[in-house]
Formats: sequence, structure tokens, C-alpha cells
Amino acid sequence: MTAPTLSTARATTAEQVIRALAGPQATLRDDQQHAVAALCEPGARVLVVQATGWGKSAVYWAATLIRRAEGAGPTLVVSPLLALMRDQVEAAGRAGLRAATLNSANVDEWSSIEGRVRADEVDVLLVSPERLANPTFGDRVLSLLTGRLGMLVIDEAHAVSDWGHDFRPDYRRVADVLRGLDPRTPVLATTATANARVTADLADQLGAATVVLRGPLARTSLQLVSIDGLDPLERYAWVLDNLPRLPGSGIVYTLTVADAERLAGVLAQHSERLGPVRCYTGALAAEDRAAVERQLRRNEVKVVVATSALGMGFDKPDLGFVVHVGAPPTPVAYYQQVGRAGRGLDHAPAVLLSSRSDEPVWDYFITATVPDPEQVRVLLQALTTANASGGPASVPALEAASGVRRGRVDLLLKQLAVERVVDRVDGGWVATGAPWQFDADRYDAVVAGRRREADLMRAYARGEQCLMMLLQRALDDPGAAPCGRCSACLSAVPEPLSADVDPETVRAVATRLRGDVQAVEPRKMWPGGAWGSRGRIPAGELAEPGRAVAFASAPEWAQLVSRTFAQDAAADEELVDAAVRVLAGWRDGWVARPQVMVSLPAAGFDTLTRTLTERLAAIGRVPAHHLVVEGRPREGELTSADEAVRWREALTLPADLVGRLEGRPVLLVVDRTSRLWPVTVATALLRRAGAGPVLPLVVHREP
Repeated sequence: MTAPTLSTARATTAEQVIRALAGPQATLRDDQQHAVAALCEPGARVLVVQATGWGKSAVYWAATLIRRAEGAGPTLVVSPLLALMRDQVEAAGRAGLRAATLNSANVDEWSSIEGRVRADEVDVLLVSPERLANPTFGDRVLSLLTGRLGMLVIDEAHAVSDWGHDFRPDYRRVADVLRGLDPRTPVLATTATANARVTADLADQLGAATVVLRGPLARTSLQLVSIDGLDPLERYAWVLDNLPRLPGSGIVYTLTVADAERLAGVLAQHSERLGPVRCYTGALAAEDRAAVERQLRRNEVKVVVATSALGMGFDKPDLGFVVHVGAPPTPVAYYQQVGRAGRGLDHAPAVLLSSRSDEPVWDYFITATVPDPEQVRVLLQALTTANASGGPASVPALEAASGVRRGRVDLLLKQLAVERVVDRVDGGWVATGAPWQFDADRYDAVVAGRRREADLMRAYARGEQCLMMLLQRALDDPGAAPCGRCSACLSAVPEPLSADVDPETVRAVATRLRGDVQAVEPRKMWPGGAWGSRGRIPAGELAEPGRAVAFASAPEWAQLVSRTFAQDAAADEELVDAAVRVLAGWRDGWVARPQVMVSLPAAGFDTLTRTLTERLAAIGRVPAHHLVVEGRPREGELTSADEAVRWREALTLPADLVGRLEGRPVLLVVDRTSRLWPVTVATALLRRAGAGPVLPLVVHREP
């Protein structure tokens, strides 16, 4: 079959677009011309898999401008991130298109934008898959375009596939849109991060006649560097010492929000030397994220410390560097993030600082999207009961009824919606009555694939072969070849960067971080079955906001945590001193000074918890008591509801404390906990026995 070609008039329009986006000397690549020409044909299905910075968005801007000039309706772009949508609206404007976006950050503008769409005053409408998956919103948006949609674009399309590194259930709503499309409407899917399996899956979902345009994925401007074996604190110190040696402004990626906030705090203390530092995570308000993006784009900051929230589609051609403090669990995800750098530069370093401490985070990501059959059973039972008695159920109501964490409830519902087992309607969620079967073979295959990718990432970290070639092979790029410029090819870290870390910088970083406050927010809702009730915990049984000595994988406490929990032994001087410092810093925020200290060995470290409580009680000159624990449940092995009930059965007040609380404030000393049910149940038990405010002090708050 002969590939379609652009007529002279269409080619002129397409060239105008590419010059507006990339400069007066720019011309369309062959595959860009091929894609644009294909999309000008009725019913086209096109999948573009090309390197980051290749110009995939230019394809749909050019095709949209051509089709709009020929009388077609507006283009609908499904785009995953606010940062990406903001960039695309600006780029569309440069290309001569009227673009608008409907997202969670501009609710006040929805009505006026929808009016412009009805009046055919918008050429491109961008929406997120999450917005599209909302039934009220999705139906309203689609109704605006019924019968006149000019083109559908699925950006970052790898998120549609179970086999992609960033699968998102909400993207499956796009499949509903595809099924309802006029078959003559062209569809374009784009991604830079699809290996052969993901590419085949996407092409299959688009249709048998899909045109797949796949190009080489090597990025000649990137100099990839891997520095392996640094511990978490040393990585922070490396960034602090090497930032001035990195060109221009750039991004330092971390694996968690907590890491991003901690590292940004460390760097901000040295802003006189480094320049302004900003932090960017999904927890940041939309307007604040937009402000940070603008500052980075204008080179008003040296570095933005970010999670993957600042990832797909953020476009800054002169981004000078990318550093990863911790590797994403797949080379595909890593390739996408380093692809932010060097798009318009001849040279941009991309440095990976890997550590064995990343492994637990990788393990979490590998299995995070795999549904737990027992959780699904409990959730569906709660949903069916709620539907029978009161109609659609909200996520908070299902959390309380099922005992499953809210974030997990949200994910499971979206996954079940993909399989038509539940449906999201106005007012909440309903069960459809369709049966659910756990597809063990499919999920085993997904997990096995992710573990293989994690092994490739370990090989990358160790520098076992050319780093660029390894990334290309992970993406099944047939043109994979040694780059000759990465740290593996050079057998050295290129100057002016250094693989060494100054011990003085490490000590300074540790001191700074140990001064941070690690708050422990109390649980406020009982799951179904706990204490014979569910819903909001009464104020008189609620714990006060607490403190943790160490939180999650905080690097400043890594050695202390490892040593403390290696065996159940008496609290050592370093731990006692650390706890005393936390209490001293917390003292001004107490609702009342503790008059009793009570130990709770939630994780089974009885000697540790008892001796620490007694040392603190002696320093504070108050009595120490110890809760009796029998049949301790293990966290994570039960649903929240069952765990709360088991803790209620396991905890008993000691005889020497019964009748002696008399409204006295209590400091509850806990060894370690993640889900906080032992703290929540123990607090209710103490308050019901007459205690005053209960202030939890957790040695290690696990993630």
C-alpha cells in the first residue's frame, strides 16, 4: 500500500507549523510528514513512537491546522499532566491554533470554555484522562463534540497499556471514546516510551489498520552518567557539592515526595551559592506548580527538586541537566525522565545516583497496581451493601466500610471499572453485577515483566554496558549501539563532575536533616467493625498530632533505624538523645505536658520500647507504664478493619494504671508502625479509661 503524501497546500501549512514551533530553519522529518498525511485521511489510525524531543506534538498541531482549514471539527487531546497541558496550550498558540484545557486547576473557566467549544471558537481541547473518566464531566465534554470531532489524540499513550511502565486505569476511558467515535474520525496515539510489546498492544487497541511510525531512540545530546553505591546521605551531599558544576538549570528527581522535600530543604540552605531552589511534587497546589514551571523555564532557578509529577511533556529545550537521586524501577521510565534534558542543546549530563536503599521503593512500584483479591472481595461487598441501602457510594464511605485505604480504594475502583464490574455515576460508584475474576496469569506476567525491567535498571546502575545502548535495548530499538560518551563507555565519571563525596558535606547534611519535624497525623475514621462502630472517631477518643523520630526511609536516620531494629535490645544513648531532642522541639506545641508515659511495642520490640519509655519518664520525672500486648497482629497482613479489631483484642491496660489516669495527659511511646492502628486503638483505650490528651511518639513511622 502506497503511503499517503501531503499536497502542496497541506505541506505549506505543515511547514508553517514546524517553523513556528522549532525555528525559521526547521523542516518536517520524513515520519512527521508521513503521520500528518495519514491523519488527513478519513478513519486514519496512527501510532507514533519516537524519541523524547522528536516533535510528536508538531504532528497533531499540523494535522489539526490542515483539517480545520478544510472544515473539520476541533481536535480532542487526552493528556496526562497539567504541566504537559500548559505546555501544549502555549505550543498550539504558536502554531496558530486556538487551544483550551479543561482540568482541575481551572474549574472557574469551564463554563466559558465549553461555550467557546459550542460556538466552534476552539481548535484544540485538552482534557486529562481523570477528567474524562468522570461520568458527568466526560459525558458533558463528549456531548460538546458529538458528530463534529475532527481528530482524537492520545498523548503519552503507553499509559493505556497494562504492559506500559505507567499504566493508568483512567486511560481506559479513552477506549470508550474510541468505540463511540464516528469511524471516519482520525486517531493519533503518541509516546516515546513503548517497547515492542506495548507498541503491539496499542496498535491492537487502535485497530488492525494502524500505521506504526517508530524511529531510533538514541539521544546524542545526552551524556549519561551512573554513580553507584552511595548511601542515601551521600547522595544528598553529592548533589550539594556538584550542582555548581552542572550547566544551566535543571531537575533533580527523587522517588518520593518526602525525599523531594528533604533534599530541597537541604539545598535551599545554600541558595546564596547555588541560586534559587524549588520543590515540585503532586502535593503542590496547581497554581504553585505552574509558578515553579515558569521559573524553571525562564532560568530563574538553578534547580527544581521533583518527583515524577514534573515529567511527561514538560518542555524546556535548554534544560541543562537531569540528576536522579534514586532510580525509577524501569529503564523505560528513566529514559522518559532524562529525556527532559538537552532537547535544544549539544550537551546535557544526565546523572543517576543509585543505592541499594531504592530496592523497597522498586518492590512497591512493581506490585502497586496488582489488585489484592481479598481487598477486591471486601470492597465489592461494601459497595453492594451501600448500593442496596443508599444508592451510589463515595470513596470515603467505602474506605470506612471496607477498611481498605482510601488511595487503594480509588485505584481498585478504577481497575474494576475497566472490567465493567463497577461504574462511576453521578454521586459515586455502583456495582454493575458483573462477576470479577482475578486474572492471575496476566498479573503474574505483568509483575515478571516489571522485575525483568528492574534487573535491567540494576545493570544500568552498575554500568555493565553502554548506558544509552541499554536504554535503547529496553525499548526494543533495533538501532541500539554504543554511544561512546557515557560513563560506562568512558570507564569514568566525566569532568568536572566527581564520583567522590566530601565527608564534611555528609555530616552537615545529616545535622540539617535531623532538625526537621516529622509529624504523625492521627487517624480520624474507624473502619467497619472496629469497636462495633464505623465512621468518625469521637473527639474524646482521638489521638493528638504526634511526632516520629524517623520517618519512612529518611536517610539521616538510616543507620540508627537499622541498628535499633536489628534486634530487640535496650534503647541506646543515640536513640534516647534523638527522642529527647524531638520532645524538646515539640514541647511548645503540646496541648498539655505529659504526666504519664506509656509504652506500646506495636512491632514487637518490647525491650526497646520499655527501656526507652523508662529513660524518657526518668528524664521527665513522671511515671512509666507498659501496655500489655497478646496476640499482636502483623501490619499489612489484614484489612484495616480486621487489623483494628485484632488490636482491640490484643491490647490491655496494665493493672498498675487502671483507675490512675484521672485526666492526665499521656505520652504514648511506640516502636514502629505504618498504618497507625495500634496507636489509634491504644489511644481510644486510654481515653476510655480516663486519660487526658494522648500524644504519640513513634520511633520509626514506616511508609
